[in-house]
Amino acid sequence: MRIRATVAAVSGALALSAFAVPAAHAASAPDVTFTKVTINNGKPIVAKATGTATVPVTYTFKHAEGLDISSDKLLVLPFLYVGTVDVDKVRLGGEDPATCTATSTTTASCKSTFALHTSGEDARLRNTDARTWKVGAVAVDIAGEGEYKAQGDLGTTQIKFHSKLNTDATPEPVRKGATITVKGTLTRANWNTNKYGGYVNAPVTLQFKKTGASTYTTVKTVKAGAAGALKTTVKASVDGTYRFAFAGSTTTAPITAIGDVIDVK
Repeated sequence: MRIRATVAAVSGALALSAFAVPAAHAASAPDVTFTKVTINNGKPIVAKATGTATVPVTYTFKHAEGLDISSDKLLVLPFLYVGTVDVDKVRLGGEDPATCTATSTTTASCKSTFALHTSGEDARLRNTDARTWKVGAVAVDIAGEGEYKAQGDLGTTQIKFHSKLNTDATPEPVRKGATITVKGTLTRANWNTNKYGGYVNAPVTLQFKKTGASTYTTVKTVKAGAAGALKTTVKASVDGTYRFAFAGSTTTAPITAIGDVIDVK
Protein backbone atom coordinates (compact mmCIF):
# COMPACT_ATOMS: atom_id res chain seq x y z
CA MET A 1 0.00 0.00 0.00
CA ARG A 2 1.27 3.47 -0.80
CA ILE A 3 2.23 5.60 2.20
CA ARG A 4 -0.40 8.19 1.27
CA ALA A 5 -3.15 5.58 1.23
CA THR A 6 -1.90 4.05 4.47
CA VAL A 7 -1.96 7.37 6.28
CA ALA A 8 -5.43 8.06 4.94
CA ALA A 9 -6.71 4.69 6.14
CA VAL A 10 -5.21 5.04 9.60
CA SER A 11 -5.65 8.71 10.36
CA GLY A 12 -8.30 9.97 7.94
CA ALA A 13 -8.38 12.73 5.36
CA LEU A 14 -6.81 15.22 7.76
CA ALA A 15 -3.51 13.37 7.85
CA LEU A 16 -3.69 12.65 4.13
CA SER A 17 -3.87 16.36 3.42
CA ALA A 18 -0.50 16.72 5.13
CA PHE A 19 1.23 15.39 2.04
CA ALA A 20 0.04 18.36 -0.01
CA VAL A 21 0.64 21.18 2.47
CA PRO A 22 2.88 24.10 1.51
CA ALA A 23 6.46 24.12 2.75
CA ALA A 24 5.66 26.82 5.32
CA HIS A 25 2.98 24.66 6.90
CA ALA A 26 5.16 21.57 6.78
CA ALA A 27 7.63 23.41 9.03
CA SER A 28 5.32 22.65 11.97
CA ALA A 29 5.75 18.91 11.43
CA PRO A 30 6.43 16.67 14.46
CA ASP A 31 9.84 17.33 15.99
CA VAL A 32 11.02 13.78 15.31
CA THR A 33 14.44 12.68 14.05
CA PHE A 34 14.95 9.04 13.15
CA THR A 35 18.36 7.73 14.21
CA LYS A 36 18.38 4.08 13.27
CA VAL A 37 16.28 1.75 11.13
CA THR A 38 16.91 -1.99 10.76
CA ILE A 39 14.99 -3.89 8.08
CA ASN A 40 14.54 -7.67 8.33
CA ASN A 41 17.19 -7.96 11.05
CA GLY A 42 19.80 -6.65 8.62
CA LYS A 43 19.29 -9.51 6.16
CA PRO A 44 18.08 -9.28 2.53
CA ILE A 45 14.33 -9.61 2.06
CA VAL A 46 13.57 -12.77 0.09
CA ALA A 47 10.17 -13.09 -1.58
CA LYS A 48 8.71 -16.23 -3.13
CA ALA A 49 6.79 -16.34 -6.41
CA THR A 50 3.45 -16.23 -4.60
CA GLY A 51 2.17 -15.05 -1.26
CA THR A 52 3.33 -12.30 1.07
CA ALA A 53 6.71 -11.64 2.66
CA THR A 54 6.25 -10.12 6.12
CA VAL A 55 9.26 -8.00 7.03
CA PRO A 56 10.15 -7.05 10.64
CA VAL A 57 11.41 -3.53 11.24
CA THR A 58 12.96 -1.88 14.28
CA TYR A 59 13.93 1.75 14.61
CA THR A 60 14.65 4.51 17.09
CA PHE A 61 14.01 8.24 17.02
CA LYS A 62 14.61 11.36 19.01
CA HIS A 63 11.75 13.78 19.67
CA ALA A 64 10.88 17.00 21.42
CA GLU A 65 10.36 16.63 25.15
CA GLY A 66 6.67 16.36 25.95
CA LEU A 67 5.67 14.97 22.53
CA ASP A 68 2.98 12.29 22.89
CA ILE A 69 4.28 9.25 20.94
CA SER A 70 1.30 6.97 21.59
CA SER A 71 -0.08 5.33 18.44
CA ASP A 72 -3.31 7.37 18.48
CA LYS A 73 -1.30 10.60 18.50
CA LEU A 74 1.74 9.92 16.34
CA LEU A 75 1.78 7.64 13.28
CA VAL A 76 5.24 6.27 12.47
CA LEU A 77 5.88 4.19 9.35
CA PRO A 78 8.99 2.89 7.55
CA PHE A 79 9.22 2.93 3.75
CA LEU A 80 11.55 1.94 0.90
CA TYR A 81 12.46 4.21 -1.97
CA VAL A 82 14.88 4.77 -4.85
CA GLY A 83 16.54 8.08 -5.69
CA THR A 84 15.31 11.00 -3.61
CA VAL A 85 12.55 10.94 -1.00
CA ASP A 86 9.10 11.63 -2.43
CA VAL A 87 6.44 10.31 -0.06
CA ASP A 88 3.71 10.66 -2.64
CA LYS A 89 5.49 8.13 -4.88
CA VAL A 90 6.44 5.58 -2.23
CA ARG A 91 5.01 2.18 -3.17
CA LEU A 92 6.67 -0.19 -0.67
CA GLY A 93 6.36 0.49 3.01
CA GLY A 94 4.55 0.02 6.29
CA GLU A 95 0.80 -0.35 6.54
CA ASP A 96 0.34 -0.74 10.29
CA PRO A 97 1.40 1.78 12.95
CA ALA A 98 4.55 0.91 14.86
CA THR A 99 4.57 0.04 18.55
CA CYS A 100 6.85 2.60 20.16
CA THR A 101 8.24 2.55 23.68
CA ALA A 102 9.83 5.54 25.38
CA THR A 103 13.45 4.90 26.35
CA SER A 104 13.86 8.41 27.79
CA THR A 105 11.93 11.67 27.79
CA THR A 106 13.24 12.42 24.30
CA THR A 107 13.92 9.02 22.67
CA ALA A 108 11.81 6.08 21.61
CA SER A 109 12.30 2.56 20.29
CA CYS A 110 9.82 1.10 17.81
CA LYS A 111 8.86 -2.24 16.32
CA SER A 112 6.69 -2.85 13.30
CA THR A 113 6.31 -4.95 10.17
CA PHE A 114 5.45 -4.34 6.57
CA ALA A 115 4.22 -6.71 3.92
CA LEU A 116 5.49 -7.24 0.39
CA HIS A 117 2.81 -8.85 -1.74
CA THR A 118 3.22 -10.79 -4.98
CA SER A 119 -0.35 -10.03 -6.05
CA GLY A 120 -2.73 -7.11 -5.78
CA GLU A 121 -2.15 -3.54 -6.90
CA ASP A 122 -0.63 -1.09 -4.42
CA ALA A 123 2.34 -3.00 -3.01
CA ARG A 124 2.73 -5.73 -5.60
CA LEU A 125 6.32 -6.73 -6.20
CA ARG A 126 7.65 -6.39 -9.73
CA ASN A 127 10.71 -8.11 -11.13
CA THR A 128 12.47 -4.74 -11.27
CA ASP A 129 12.14 -4.54 -7.47
CA ALA A 130 14.91 -7.12 -7.01
CA ARG A 131 17.57 -4.56 -6.14
CA THR A 132 19.03 -2.40 -3.37
CA TRP A 133 16.60 0.06 -1.76
CA LYS A 134 17.10 3.09 0.43
CA VAL A 135 15.27 3.16 3.75
CA GLY A 136 13.18 6.03 5.07
CA ALA A 137 10.54 6.71 7.70
CA VAL A 138 7.68 9.14 8.17
CA ALA A 139 6.11 10.54 11.36
CA VAL A 140 2.60 12.03 11.14
CA ASP A 141 0.85 14.07 13.84
CA ILE A 142 -2.57 12.43 13.61
CA ALA A 143 -3.78 14.15 16.79
CA GLY A 144 -3.25 17.60 15.32
CA GLU A 145 -3.66 18.83 11.76
CA GLY A 146 -1.87 15.99 10.03
CA GLU A 147 1.56 17.60 9.80
CA TYR A 148 4.26 15.14 8.88
CA LYS A 149 8.01 14.70 8.63
CA ALA A 150 9.57 12.30 6.15
CA GLN A 151 13.23 11.37 6.51
CA GLY A 152 15.40 9.38 4.11
CA ASP A 153 18.92 7.98 3.95
CA LEU A 154 18.36 5.82 7.03
CA GLY A 155 20.17 2.84 5.57
CA THR A 156 19.69 0.36 2.76
CA THR A 157 18.14 -3.05 2.28
CA GLN A 158 17.90 -5.57 -0.55
CA ILE A 159 14.90 -7.35 -1.99
CA LYS A 160 15.77 -10.65 -3.67
CA PHE A 161 14.09 -13.41 -5.63
CA HIS A 162 13.57 -16.67 -3.75
CA SER A 163 15.40 -19.54 -5.45
CA LYS A 164 15.07 -23.32 -5.70
CA LEU A 165 17.71 -25.95 -6.50
CA ASN A 166 17.87 -29.76 -6.65
CA THR A 167 20.49 -32.47 -7.22
CA ASP A 168 20.23 -35.92 -8.81
CA ALA A 169 23.34 -38.11 -9.14
CA THR A 170 23.19 -41.33 -11.18
CA PRO A 171 23.68 -44.26 -11.48
CA GLU A 172 23.11 -45.62 -7.99
CA PRO A 173 25.02 -47.75 -7.11
CA VAL A 174 28.01 -47.10 -9.35
CA ARG A 175 31.20 -49.03 -10.09
CA LYS A 176 34.47 -47.43 -8.93
CA GLY A 177 36.06 -45.50 -11.79
CA ALA A 178 32.80 -45.28 -13.72
CA THR A 179 31.17 -41.99 -14.70
CA ILE A 180 28.63 -40.32 -12.44
CA THR A 181 26.21 -37.86 -14.04
CA VAL A 182 24.94 -35.12 -11.75
CA LYS A 183 21.89 -33.15 -12.83
CA GLY A 184 19.86 -30.38 -11.26
CA THR A 185 17.77 -27.30 -11.94
CA LEU A 186 18.17 -23.76 -10.57
CA THR A 187 15.01 -21.65 -10.66
CA ARG A 188 13.97 -18.37 -9.09
CA ALA A 189 10.76 -16.49 -8.43
CA ASN A 190 9.17 -14.41 -11.16
CA TRP A 191 6.87 -11.86 -9.49
CA ASN A 192 5.38 -10.78 -12.82
CA THR A 193 4.03 -14.27 -13.54
CA ASN A 194 3.87 -15.67 -10.00
CA LYS A 195 5.84 -18.71 -11.17
CA TYR A 196 9.42 -20.00 -10.98
CA GLY A 197 11.66 -19.81 -14.01
CA GLY A 198 15.15 -21.03 -14.83
CA TYR A 199 18.07 -18.82 -13.79
CA VAL A 200 20.12 -19.10 -16.99
CA ASN A 201 23.93 -18.63 -16.89
CA ALA A 202 24.06 -18.53 -13.09
CA PRO A 203 27.25 -20.14 -11.68
CA VAL A 204 26.54 -23.14 -9.46
CA THR A 205 29.13 -25.21 -7.61
CA LEU A 206 29.08 -28.99 -7.40
CA GLN A 207 30.15 -30.11 -3.92
CA PHE A 208 31.07 -33.51 -2.51
CA LYS A 209 31.23 -34.92 1.01
CA LYS A 210 32.89 -38.26 1.60
CA THR A 211 30.89 -40.65 3.78
CA GLY A 212 31.90 -40.04 7.38
CA ALA A 213 33.21 -36.52 6.69
CA SER A 214 31.60 -33.43 8.23
CA THR A 215 32.15 -30.87 5.46
CA TYR A 216 31.68 -30.54 1.72
CA THR A 217 34.42 -29.60 -0.72
CA THR A 218 33.93 -27.90 -4.09
CA VAL A 219 34.45 -30.17 -7.09
CA LYS A 220 33.74 -27.76 -9.96
CA THR A 221 31.57 -24.85 -11.07
CA VAL A 222 28.78 -25.34 -13.59
CA LYS A 223 26.70 -22.66 -15.35
CA ALA A 224 22.97 -23.15 -15.57
CA GLY A 225 21.72 -23.69 -19.10
CA ALA A 226 18.30 -23.38 -20.70
CA ALA A 227 15.49 -23.33 -18.13
CA GLY A 228 18.15 -23.37 -15.40
CA ALA A 229 19.27 -26.92 -16.19
CA LEU A 230 22.53 -28.19 -14.67
CA LYS A 231 24.49 -31.21 -15.87
CA THR A 232 28.04 -32.39 -15.31
CA THR A 233 30.02 -35.62 -14.85
CA VAL A 234 32.59 -36.89 -12.36
CA LYS A 235 34.45 -40.17 -11.82
CA ALA A 236 33.25 -42.45 -9.03
CA SER A 237 35.90 -42.94 -6.36
CA VAL A 238 34.41 -43.35 -2.86
CA ASP A 239 31.01 -43.39 -1.21
CA GLY A 240 29.66 -39.95 -0.48
CA THR A 241 27.12 -37.25 -1.21
CA TYR A 242 26.96 -34.79 -4.11
CA ARG A 243 25.04 -31.53 -4.03
CA PHE A 244 24.72 -28.30 -5.99
CA ALA A 245 25.08 -24.95 -4.23
CA PHE A 246 24.29 -21.45 -5.51
CA ALA A 247 26.02 -18.59 -3.67
CA GLY A 248 23.41 -16.01 -4.65
CA SER A 249 23.63 -12.77 -6.63
CA THR A 250 22.64 -9.14 -6.31
CA THR A 251 19.08 -10.06 -7.26
CA THR A 252 18.66 -13.67 -6.14
CA ALA A 253 18.94 -15.41 -2.78
CA PRO A 254 21.47 -18.20 -2.22
CA ILE A 255 20.30 -21.80 -2.07
CA THR A 256 21.91 -25.17 -1.37
CA ALA A 257 20.26 -28.33 -2.65
CA ILE A 258 19.64 -31.46 -0.61
CA GLY A 259 22.47 -33.89 -1.27
CA ASP A 260 22.20 -37.14 -3.22
CA VAL A 261 24.11 -40.13 -1.83
CA ILE A 262 26.22 -42.28 -4.14
CA ASP A 263 27.20 -45.88 -3.26
CA VAL A 264 30.46 -46.82 -4.99
CA LYS A 265 31.02 -50.58 -5.45
